[in-house]
Amino acid sequence: MARDIRQIEKELSMLSQKERASLARTLIDSLDDAPDEGVLSAWVEEAHNRYSAYKRGEMPSESFDEAFSKARDSLRE
Repeated sequence: MARDIRQIEKELSMLSQKERASLARTLIDSLDDAPDEGVLSAWVEEAHNRYSAYKRGEMPSESFDEAFSKARDSLRE
């Protein structure tokens, strides 16, 4: 017999923060489809290509602070 969602929520609220976080990760992962290996391979290849271009001086870089500042600014727009 299926339990009422409110009862499950009540029981889960008694878990520690660490246990709830672990459960949340498990639940979120269960919503995602299995990763597409082709997409993963393409991103790995892209990362290697960008790093190689950076090492050759063909791609500029930014500091962590600059990159996050730009990201924050774009979210405010």
